[in-house]
Amino acid sequence: MGGAGRVPASLERRFAMLSPVLAPSSATAAEPTSSADDEVAAGYLVVRASGANAARIAMEAAREPAPPRPRAEPDQLQLVMRASLPRYLPAGGVGLTFPECTLRAVPAERQGTVLLTVATTKLSISFAELRPLLFRPVPVDRPLQTLFAAAVAHVLVVSESLDPHGIRPYLTGLAELVLRSALRTELNRADAIATRRRDAVVFIKENLADPTLSADRIAEALFISRRRLYQLFDDGDGVSGRIRQLRIERAKELLGDPAHAVRGIGEISRQCGFANAAHFSRTFRKVVGRTPREFRDQARRGQ
Repeated sequence: MGGAGRVPASLERRFAMLSPVLAPSSATAAEPTSSADDEVAAGYLVVRASGANAARIAMEAAREPAPPRPRAEPDQLQLVMRASLPRYLPAGGVGLTFPECTLRAVPAERQGTVLLTVATTKLSISFAELRPLLFRPVPVDRPLQTLFAAAVAHVLVVSESLDPHGIRPYLTGLAELVLRSALRTELNRADAIATRRRDAVVFIKENLADPTLSADRIAEALFISRRRLYQLFDDGDGVSGRIRQLRIERAKELLGDPAHAVRGIGEISRQCGFANAAHFSRTFRKVVGRTPREFRDQARRGQ
C-alpha cells in the first residue's frame, strides 16, 4: 500500500495486537461492542484470525520481521467493517449463528460495525496469501462498502425465514467477494506461486466429482508443467493430499445437510469423486475419525 491514505503505524500496531474473536456459542444481542471494533475506521476493512490459533497468530503478526512459521492457520477468519445498518437494531447489536459462519452487527449513530466470521477452509483464497494482511486496516472503495452494507442489512431483515444451511455459502461468498475486491491489489502483488496455487484449488473444487481428476489434468488446465504444479503444493501433503482434503470437506457438507438426508452413502461418495463407497468410507474414517454414517447420525442428533 502506498503512503496516501495509509493508517498511522501506531494504529496498525494496535490492530496487530488484537485477538478478540466472536464466540458463536456466547454471542448475544445484548453483548456490548468491544473497543477493538470501535477502532475500525470508516472506509477500512480489518481481517482477523479466529479460533484456537487466533491469539498466537495475532502475536506473530505484531513481530517484525515476520516469524518463519507459515503453517499456523486459524479455524476461521473474521472480517470487520463499518456499514449502514437497519435503525431498529437493538443498541447492543445482534448476533446470528449459522453452520460454519457467524454474523454480528452493532449499530451506531452514523455507521455500525459488522463482524462476519467464516471458516478458513471454505475460502478459495489461501491463508498463506491473506497472512500478511491480518490485522491491517485495508482501504475499501465506496461501491464495495455499499454492497456489503446492503447484503448484511438484507440478511438481518429476513434472517428468521432463512435456511441455516443455505445461508452459509451466501455469507462465505460475500466474505470472499469482499476479500478479493478489497485486497485485489495486494493479492496481485503476491508471488506467482500463491496466485497459481489459488487457481489450482479453484479448478480442483470445480472438478471434485470427477474420479479421474489428476495432477496431469490440473497442470494441463493451468498451462503449467506437472513439476511446476507439484512446486505449488510442496508445503503440505502435495496435490493428491489437497484433492483428498477437499473431497472430505465436500462429503462432510453433504452428510451434514438435511437436504441430502435421503441420499445414500454410495451416492455421496460418487458426488465427491471417490471410486466406490468402500474406499470413501475408509478414507473418511481415516481423516475424520468416524465413518460417514456415524458422522451423518451425529450431525442429525445435533440439529
